[in-house]
Amino acid sequence: MSEYYRIERLPPYVFAEVNRMKAKARAAGVDIVDLGMGNPDGAPPQHVIDKLCEVARKPDAHRYSASAGIKGLRKAQADYYARRFGVSLDPDSEVCVTLGSKEGFANLAQAITAPGDVVLTPNPSYPIHHFGFIIAGAAIRSIPAAPGPDFFDKLEKAMRYSVPRPKVLVIGYPSNPTAQVVGLDFYAGIVAFAKEAGLKVISDLAYAEIYYGDTPTPSILQIDGAKDLAVEFTSMSKTYSMAGWRMGFAVGNPDMIAALKRVKSYLDYGAFTPIQAAAVAALNGPQDIVEQNRQLYRKRRDVMVESFARAGWDIPVPEASMFAWAPIPERFRGMGSLGFAKHAMEVAHVAVAPGIGFGEEGEGYVRLALVENEQRLRQAARGIKKMMED
Repeated sequence: MSEYYRIERLPPYVFAEVNRMKAKARAAGVDIVDLGMGNPDGAPPQHVIDKLCEVARKPDAHRYSASAGIKGLRKAQADYYARRFGVSLDPDSEVCVTLGSKEGFANLAQAITAPGDVVLTPNPSYPIHHFGFIIAGAAIRSIPAAPGPDFFDKLEKAMRYSVPRPKVLVIGYPSNPTAQVVGLDFYAGIVAFAKEAGLKVISDLAYAEIYYGDTPTPSILQIDGAKDLAVEFTSMSKTYSMAGWRMGFAVGNPDMIAALKRVKSYLDYGAFTPIQAAAVAALNGPQDIVEQNRQLYRKRRDVMVESFARAGWDIPVPEASMFAWAPIPERFRGMGSLGFAKHAMEVAHVAVAPGIGFGEEGEGYVRLALVENEQRLRQAARGIKKMMED
Protein backbone atom coordinates (compact mmCIF):
# COMPACT_ATOMS: atom_id res chain seq x y z
CA MET A 1 0.00 0.00 0.00
CA SER A 2 1.10 3.54 -0.70
CA GLU A 3 1.60 6.03 2.10
CA TYR A 4 -0.16 8.63 -0.04
CA TYR A 5 -3.90 9.07 0.54
CA ARG A 6 -4.98 9.72 -3.04
CA ILE A 7 -2.79 6.97 -4.50
CA GLU A 8 -4.33 4.47 -2.08
CA ARG A 9 -7.76 5.26 -3.54
CA LEU A 10 -6.65 4.34 -7.08
CA PRO A 11 -6.72 0.68 -8.16
CA PRO A 12 -4.10 -0.65 -10.58
CA TYR A 13 -4.75 0.85 -14.02
CA VAL A 14 -6.06 -2.10 -16.03
CA PHE A 15 -5.01 -0.63 -19.37
CA ALA A 16 -1.40 -0.31 -18.19
CA GLU A 17 -1.14 -4.11 -17.96
CA VAL A 18 -2.39 -4.53 -21.52
CA ASN A 19 -0.04 -1.78 -22.73
CA ARG A 20 2.93 -3.54 -21.11
CA MET A 21 2.04 -6.75 -22.92
CA LYS A 22 1.70 -4.86 -26.20
CA ALA A 23 5.09 -3.17 -25.78
CA LYS A 24 6.75 -6.47 -24.92
CA ALA A 25 5.24 -8.21 -27.97
CA ARG A 26 6.27 -5.42 -30.31
CA ALA A 27 9.78 -5.40 -28.88
CA ALA A 28 9.92 -9.10 -29.79
CA GLY A 29 8.96 -8.25 -33.37
CA VAL A 30 5.28 -9.24 -33.19
CA ASP A 31 2.97 -7.13 -35.37
CA ILE A 32 0.12 -6.12 -33.05
CA VAL A 33 -2.98 -4.54 -34.56
CA ASP A 34 -3.84 -1.99 -31.88
CA LEU A 35 -7.57 -1.52 -31.35
CA GLY A 36 -7.10 -0.79 -27.67
CA MET A 37 -6.44 2.94 -27.31
CA GLY A 38 -8.62 5.60 -28.96
CA ASN A 39 -5.59 7.26 -30.53
CA PRO A 40 -6.44 8.76 -33.95
CA ASP A 41 -4.06 7.91 -36.79
CA GLY A 42 -4.83 10.96 -38.96
CA ALA A 43 -3.50 14.52 -39.03
CA PRO A 44 -5.18 17.92 -38.78
CA PRO A 45 -5.85 19.93 -41.96
CA GLN A 46 -2.85 21.62 -43.54
CA HIS A 47 -4.12 25.14 -42.79
CA VAL A 48 -4.15 24.28 -39.08
CA ILE A 49 -0.55 23.05 -39.17
CA ASP A 50 0.44 26.13 -41.20
CA LYS A 51 -1.08 28.42 -38.56
CA LEU A 52 0.83 26.59 -35.81
CA CYS A 53 4.11 27.14 -37.68
CA GLU A 54 3.30 30.75 -38.54
CA VAL A 55 2.60 31.76 -34.97
CA ALA A 56 5.49 29.70 -33.57
CA ARG A 57 7.90 31.80 -35.66
CA LYS A 58 6.88 34.97 -33.82
CA PRO A 59 9.38 35.88 -31.09
CA ASP A 60 6.69 36.78 -28.56
CA ALA A 61 4.71 33.53 -29.05
CA HIS A 62 6.88 31.59 -26.60
CA ARG A 63 5.87 33.41 -23.44
CA TYR A 64 3.36 32.12 -20.93
CA SER A 65 -0.13 31.96 -22.31
CA ALA A 66 -3.49 32.33 -20.50
CA SER A 67 -4.67 29.43 -18.33
CA ALA A 68 -8.32 29.94 -19.33
CA GLY A 69 -7.39 30.21 -23.01
CA ILE A 70 -6.76 33.16 -25.32
CA LYS A 71 -9.78 35.34 -26.08
CA GLY A 72 -9.87 34.40 -29.76
CA LEU A 73 -10.11 30.70 -28.97
CA ARG A 74 -12.84 31.15 -26.37
CA LYS A 75 -14.81 33.18 -28.92
CA ALA A 76 -14.23 30.54 -31.61
CA GLN A 77 -15.69 27.87 -29.32
CA ALA A 78 -18.68 30.09 -28.50
CA ASP A 79 -19.23 30.60 -32.24
CA TYR A 80 -19.07 26.82 -32.78
CA TYR A 81 -21.83 26.27 -30.19
CA ALA A 82 -23.94 29.01 -31.81
CA ARG A 83 -23.80 27.54 -35.32
CA ARG A 84 -23.84 23.85 -34.34
CA PHE A 85 -26.33 23.81 -31.46
CA GLY A 86 -27.99 27.23 -31.54
CA VAL A 87 -26.61 27.87 -28.04
CA SER A 88 -25.41 31.33 -27.02
CA LEU A 89 -22.30 31.42 -24.81
CA ASP A 90 -20.40 34.33 -23.27
CA PRO A 91 -16.73 33.71 -24.20
CA ASP A 92 -15.58 35.47 -21.02
CA SER A 93 -17.78 33.83 -18.38
CA GLU A 94 -19.11 30.61 -19.95
CA VAL A 95 -16.10 29.19 -21.85
CA CYS A 96 -12.79 27.83 -20.54
CA VAL A 97 -10.06 26.27 -22.66
CA THR A 98 -8.62 23.08 -21.18
CA LEU A 99 -5.57 20.92 -21.88
CA GLY A 100 -7.80 18.30 -23.41
CA SER A 101 -11.14 17.43 -21.84
CA LYS A 102 -9.48 14.94 -19.47
CA GLU A 103 -7.45 17.60 -17.65
CA GLY A 104 -10.44 19.93 -17.53
CA PHE A 105 -12.67 17.23 -16.10
CA ALA A 106 -10.21 16.36 -13.33
CA ASN A 107 -9.66 20.00 -12.39
CA LEU A 108 -13.40 20.73 -12.35
CA ALA A 109 -13.80 17.77 -9.99
CA GLN A 110 -11.22 19.36 -7.69
CA ALA A 111 -12.99 22.71 -7.94
CA ILE A 112 -16.57 21.70 -7.15
CA THR A 113 -16.36 18.74 -4.77
CA ALA A 114 -15.11 18.21 -1.24
CA PRO A 115 -13.89 14.99 0.41
CA GLY A 116 -16.91 12.86 1.23
CA ASP A 117 -19.23 14.36 -1.38
CA VAL A 118 -21.21 11.77 -3.36
CA VAL A 119 -21.07 11.88 -7.15
CA LEU A 120 -23.27 9.88 -9.53
CA THR A 121 -21.29 8.47 -12.46
CA PRO A 122 -22.22 6.06 -15.26
CA ASN A 123 -20.94 2.49 -15.12
CA PRO A 124 -19.30 1.52 -17.46
CA SER A 125 -17.75 4.86 -18.31
CA TYR A 126 -14.54 6.58 -19.34
CA PRO A 127 -12.23 6.22 -16.30
CA ILE A 128 -11.75 9.96 -15.62
CA HIS A 129 -15.50 10.21 -14.95
CA HIS A 130 -14.91 8.10 -11.85
CA PHE A 131 -11.32 8.75 -10.90
CA GLY A 132 -11.31 12.51 -11.38
CA PHE A 133 -13.70 12.67 -8.44
CA ILE A 134 -12.04 9.85 -6.50
CA ILE A 135 -8.74 11.75 -6.64
CA ALA A 136 -10.64 14.81 -5.36
CA GLY A 137 -11.78 12.76 -2.34
CA ALA A 138 -15.39 12.22 -3.36
CA ALA A 139 -17.36 8.98 -3.09
CA ILE A 140 -18.80 7.43 -6.26
CA ARG A 141 -22.24 5.88 -6.70
CA SER A 142 -22.85 4.13 -10.03
CA ILE A 143 -25.82 4.76 -12.27
CA PRO A 144 -26.60 3.00 -15.57
CA ALA A 145 -24.67 4.06 -18.66
CA ALA A 146 -27.55 2.98 -20.90
CA PRO A 147 -30.31 5.60 -21.26
CA GLY A 148 -32.98 2.91 -21.07
CA PRO A 149 -36.53 3.05 -19.68
CA ASP A 150 -35.39 2.43 -16.10
CA PHE A 151 -32.63 5.07 -16.15
CA PHE A 152 -34.54 7.70 -14.18
CA ASP A 153 -35.95 5.13 -11.75
CA LYS A 154 -32.41 4.08 -10.87
CA LEU A 155 -31.31 7.71 -10.71
CA GLU A 156 -34.12 8.44 -8.26
CA LYS A 157 -33.14 5.41 -6.17
CA ALA A 158 -29.50 6.55 -6.10
CA MET A 159 -30.62 9.95 -4.82
CA ARG A 160 -32.91 8.44 -2.20
CA TYR A 161 -30.47 5.94 -0.73
CA SER A 162 -27.16 7.82 -0.89
CA VAL A 163 -25.81 9.41 2.29
CA PRO A 164 -24.84 12.19 2.10
CA ARG A 165 -27.14 13.30 -0.71
CA PRO A 166 -25.35 13.36 -4.11
CA LYS A 167 -24.20 16.74 -5.41
CA VAL A 168 -23.03 16.01 -8.96
CA LEU A 169 -24.30 13.89 -11.85
CA VAL A 170 -21.96 12.88 -14.68
CA ILE A 171 -23.26 11.84 -18.11
CA GLY A 172 -21.54 11.30 -21.44
CA TYR A 173 -23.13 10.67 -24.84
CA PRO A 174 -22.12 9.46 -27.36
CA SER A 175 -20.82 7.16 -24.68
CA ASN A 176 -17.25 6.02 -24.27
CA PRO A 177 -17.08 3.01 -24.17
CA THR A 178 -20.59 1.86 -25.11
CA ALA A 179 -21.18 4.20 -28.11
CA GLN A 180 -24.79 4.78 -27.01
CA VAL A 181 -26.52 8.01 -28.02
CA VAL A 182 -29.38 10.11 -26.64
CA GLY A 183 -31.79 12.73 -27.93
CA LEU A 184 -32.98 16.06 -26.61
CA ASP A 185 -35.86 14.43 -24.75
CA PHE A 186 -33.36 12.58 -22.57
CA TYR A 187 -31.45 15.79 -21.84
CA ALA A 188 -34.71 17.57 -21.00
CA GLY A 189 -35.40 14.83 -18.45
CA ILE A 190 -31.91 15.20 -16.98
CA VAL A 191 -32.26 18.98 -16.60
CA ALA A 192 -35.68 18.66 -14.96
CA PHE A 193 -34.46 15.93 -12.60
CA ALA A 194 -31.29 17.83 -11.68
CA LYS A 195 -33.21 21.02 -10.93
CA GLU A 196 -35.61 19.15 -8.68
CA ALA A 197 -32.80 17.26 -6.94
CA GLY A 198 -30.37 20.16 -6.62
CA LEU A 199 -27.70 18.42 -8.70
CA LYS A 200 -24.90 19.89 -10.78
CA VAL A 201 -24.48 18.13 -14.12
CA ILE A 202 -21.30 17.47 -16.09
CA SER A 203 -21.82 16.34 -19.68
CA ASP A 204 -18.99 14.78 -21.70
CA LEU A 205 -19.57 15.53 -25.40
CA ALA A 206 -16.13 14.57 -26.71
CA TYR A 207 -17.61 12.62 -29.65
CA ALA A 208 -20.14 15.26 -30.70
CA GLU A 209 -19.19 15.11 -34.38
CA ILE A 210 -18.69 11.36 -34.79
CA TYR A 211 -22.23 10.17 -35.38
CA TYR A 212 -23.51 7.87 -38.12
CA GLY A 213 -27.25 8.51 -38.27
CA ASP A 214 -29.09 11.36 -39.96
CA THR A 215 -29.64 13.27 -36.71
CA PRO A 216 -26.63 15.24 -35.39
CA THR A 217 -25.61 14.62 -31.79
CA PRO A 218 -27.33 17.15 -29.48
CA SER A 219 -25.95 19.12 -26.54
CA ILE A 220 -27.52 19.31 -23.10
CA LEU A 221 -27.12 23.10 -23.31
CA GLN A 222 -29.85 23.17 -25.96
CA ILE A 223 -32.35 22.59 -23.14
CA ASP A 224 -33.81 25.73 -21.56
CA GLY A 225 -32.32 26.25 -18.11
CA ALA A 226 -29.42 23.84 -18.64
CA LYS A 227 -26.83 26.56 -18.10
CA ASP A 228 -28.24 27.05 -14.60
CA LEU A 229 -26.70 23.73 -13.55
CA ALA A 230 -24.61 22.12 -16.31
CA VAL A 231 -21.11 22.27 -17.74
CA GLU A 232 -20.22 20.43 -20.93
CA PHE A 233 -16.82 19.24 -22.12
CA THR A 234 -15.80 18.95 -25.75
CA SER A 235 -12.52 18.06 -27.39
CA MET A 236 -10.70 18.70 -30.67
CA SER A 237 -8.87 15.37 -30.42
CA LYS A 238 -11.07 13.21 -32.63
CA THR A 239 -13.05 15.82 -34.57
CA TYR A 240 -9.93 17.47 -35.99
CA SER A 241 -7.38 14.65 -35.48
CA MET A 242 -5.58 16.74 -32.84
CA ALA A 243 -5.32 14.28 -29.94
CA GLY A 244 -1.69 15.04 -29.10
CA TRP A 245 -2.31 18.79 -29.21
CA ARG A 246 -4.37 18.54 -25.99
CA MET A 247 -7.12 21.01 -26.84
CA GLY A 248 -10.47 20.86 -25.08
CA PHE A 249 -13.18 23.10 -23.68
CA ALA A 250 -15.55 23.43 -20.76
CA VAL A 251 -18.64 25.53 -21.42
CA GLY A 252 -21.85 26.34 -19.61
CA ASN A 253 -22.70 27.32 -16.04
CA PRO A 254 -20.69 30.46 -15.22
CA ASP A 255 -20.20 29.62 -11.54
CA MET A 256 -18.65 26.23 -12.31
CA ILE A 257 -16.60 27.72 -15.15
CA ALA A 258 -15.29 30.39 -12.76
CA ALA A 259 -14.37 27.69 -10.23
CA LEU A 260 -12.52 25.72 -12.91
CA LYS A 261 -10.66 28.83 -14.08
CA ARG A 262 -9.59 29.62 -10.53
CA VAL A 263 -8.17 26.13 -9.94
CA LYS A 264 -6.42 26.19 -13.30
CA SER A 265 -4.91 29.60 -12.55
CA TYR A 266 -2.92 27.93 -9.76
CA LEU A 267 -1.88 24.91 -11.83
CA ASP A 268 -1.04 25.94 -15.40
CA TYR A 269 -0.45 28.82 -17.79
CA GLY A 270 -2.55 27.34 -20.57
CA ALA A 271 -1.58 25.58 -23.76
CA PHE A 272 1.27 26.86 -25.93
CA THR A 273 -0.06 29.99 -27.69
CA PRO A 274 0.69 28.73 -31.25
CA ILE A 275 -1.40 25.62 -30.51
CA GLN A 276 -4.29 27.79 -29.37
CA ALA A 277 -3.98 29.96 -32.48
CA ALA A 278 -4.03 26.85 -34.65
CA ALA A 279 -7.12 25.64 -32.80
CA VAL A 280 -8.81 28.94 -33.71
CA ALA A 281 -7.95 28.24 -37.35
CA ALA A 282 -9.48 24.77 -37.04
CA LEU A 283 -12.76 26.01 -35.52
CA ASN A 284 -13.15 29.08 -37.74
CA GLY A 285 -11.76 27.68 -40.99
CA PRO A 286 -12.99 25.10 -43.51
CA GLN A 287 -14.79 22.21 -41.80
CA ASP A 288 -14.12 19.52 -44.44
CA ILE A 289 -12.07 17.51 -41.93
CA VAL A 290 -15.13 17.03 -39.70
CA GLU A 291 -17.15 15.25 -42.37
CA GLN A 292 -14.07 13.41 -43.66
CA ASN A 293 -13.37 11.96 -40.20
CA ARG A 294 -17.03 11.02 -39.75
CA GLN A 295 -16.98 9.10 -43.04
CA LEU A 296 -13.58 7.58 -42.24
CA TYR A 297 -14.81 6.11 -38.95
CA ARG A 298 -18.10 5.03 -40.52
CA LYS A 299 -16.24 3.05 -43.19
CA ARG A 300 -13.92 1.48 -40.65
CA ARG A 301 -16.89 0.60 -38.46
CA ASP A 302 -18.55 -1.19 -41.37
CA VAL A 303 -15.36 -3.05 -42.29
CA MET A 304 -14.77 -4.13 -38.69
CA VAL A 305 -18.33 -5.34 -38.11
CA GLU A 306 -18.47 -7.23 -41.42
CA SER A 307 -15.00 -8.83 -41.28
CA PHE A 308 -15.23 -9.78 -37.59
CA ALA A 309 -18.65 -11.35 -38.20
CA ARG A 310 -17.14 -13.54 -40.94
CA ALA A 311 -14.43 -14.48 -38.45
CA GLY A 312 -17.10 -15.65 -36.01
CA TRP A 313 -17.41 -12.64 -33.70
CA ASP A 314 -20.65 -10.66 -33.98
CA ILE A 315 -20.17 -7.05 -32.91
CA PRO A 316 -23.14 -4.70 -32.33
CA VAL A 317 -23.06 -1.82 -34.83
CA PRO A 318 -22.19 1.42 -32.99
CA GLU A 319 -24.36 4.46 -33.75
CA ALA A 320 -21.66 6.97 -32.88
CA SER A 321 -18.13 7.49 -31.50
CA MET A 322 -14.94 5.83 -32.74
CA PHE A 323 -15.52 2.69 -30.68
CA ALA A 324 -17.42 -0.57 -30.78
CA TRP A 325 -18.56 -2.14 -27.50
CA ALA A 326 -18.42 -5.87 -28.06
CA PRO A 327 -19.57 -8.80 -25.90
CA ILE A 328 -16.78 -11.33 -25.41
CA PRO A 329 -17.45 -14.38 -27.63
CA GLU A 330 -19.31 -17.08 -25.69
CA ARG A 331 -16.48 -19.62 -25.59
CA PHE A 332 -14.08 -17.09 -24.02
CA ARG A 333 -16.35 -15.46 -21.42
CA GLY A 334 -14.96 -17.50 -18.56
CA MET A 335 -11.63 -15.69 -19.02
CA GLY A 336 -13.10 -12.31 -18.06
CA SER A 337 -12.39 -9.21 -20.09
CA LEU A 338 -8.77 -8.78 -18.96
CA GLY A 339 -7.98 -12.45 -19.58
CA PHE A 340 -9.63 -12.27 -22.99
CA ALA A 341 -7.68 -9.11 -23.89
CA LYS A 342 -4.42 -10.91 -23.05
CA HIS A 343 -5.49 -13.99 -25.01
CA ALA A 344 -6.45 -11.93 -28.07
CA MET A 345 -3.05 -10.26 -28.04
CA GLU A 346 -1.16 -13.53 -27.64
CA VAL A 347 -3.11 -15.59 -30.18
CA ALA A 348 -4.76 -13.12 -32.60
CA HIS A 349 -2.11 -10.40 -32.23
CA VAL A 350 -4.92 -7.88 -31.68
CA ALA A 351 -4.98 -5.41 -28.78
CA VAL A 352 -8.38 -4.54 -27.27
CA ALA A 353 -9.42 -2.61 -24.16
CA PRO A 354 -10.87 -4.86 -21.41
CA GLY A 355 -14.32 -3.78 -20.32
CA ILE A 356 -13.49 -4.09 -16.62
CA GLY A 357 -11.26 -1.02 -17.03
CA PHE A 358 -14.41 1.08 -17.50
CA GLY A 359 -16.12 -0.16 -14.33
CA GLU A 360 -17.42 -3.45 -12.99
CA GLU A 361 -20.46 -3.26 -15.27
CA GLY A 362 -18.05 -3.43 -18.21
CA GLU A 363 -17.07 -7.00 -17.37
CA GLY A 364 -17.99 -9.36 -20.19
CA TYR A 365 -17.19 -6.76 -22.87
CA VAL A 366 -14.21 -5.25 -24.64
CA ARG A 367 -13.87 -1.92 -26.40
CA LEU A 368 -12.55 -1.84 -29.96
CA ALA A 369 -11.16 1.45 -31.31
CA LEU A 370 -11.47 2.33 -35.01
CA VAL A 371 -7.92 3.64 -35.21
CA GLU A 372 -6.38 1.26 -37.74
CA ASN A 373 -6.94 1.41 -41.50
CA GLU A 374 -9.21 -0.99 -43.36
CA GLN A 375 -6.37 -3.32 -44.37
CA ARG A 376 -5.24 -3.61 -40.76
CA LEU A 377 -8.80 -4.21 -39.58
CA ARG A 378 -9.08 -7.13 -42.01
CA GLN A 379 -5.71 -8.38 -40.74
CA ALA A 380 -7.14 -8.23 -37.22
CA ALA A 381 -10.17 -10.21 -38.38
CA ARG A 382 -7.90 -12.94 -39.76
CA GLY A 383 -6.17 -13.12 -36.37
CA ILE A 384 -9.54 -13.31 -34.63
CA LYS A 385 -10.63 -16.09 -36.96
CA LYS A 386 -7.50 -18.07 -36.07
CA MET A 387 -8.21 -17.52 -32.38
CA MET A 388 -11.82 -18.64 -32.77
CA GLU A 389 -10.78 -21.79 -34.65
CA ASP A 390 -8.05 -22.65 -32.13
